[in-house]
Amino acid sequence: MKKKICIVLANYYPKFSKNLLVGATKVLKDNGIKNFKIIPSPGVFEIPLIISKNINKFDAFLSLGCVIKGQTPHFDFISTATTNAIMYLSIKFKKPIGNGIITCLNKKQALTRSDCKKKNKGGETAKAVLSILNS
Repeated sequence: MKKKICIVLANYYPKFSKNLLVGATKVLKDNGIKNFKIIPSPGVFEIPLIISKNINKFDAFLSLGCVIKGQTPHFDFISTATTNAIMYLSIKFKKPIGNGIITCLNKKQALTRSDCKKKNKGGETAKAVLSILNS
């Protein structure tokens, strides 16, 4: 049975999102997954709603994006709310939803964590989702 995977990609920081997407799609393709769809999101906060609207159309989801800490608590609110919502959806619908949203202190850290030749957090997210799908 072919697995249908959805990648929800937050585009607030396009460079880091593109890096995460490159890493994730490479892992999917290397594992024979060709049936995936990319749905753009304006930011990471909107990712859980997009997943919720599409929950019955796919077998698994990858959420990819970046939050960079600024000078206000906004970073903490967005990161916590998004992570909790993703976990809730995964448990409620019993579907793997990989959290590939990197939370970084600065743009240099975001570049390192998103780059598929360095930390490759997009690729790690895809591997985690595939391991759940194959278990």
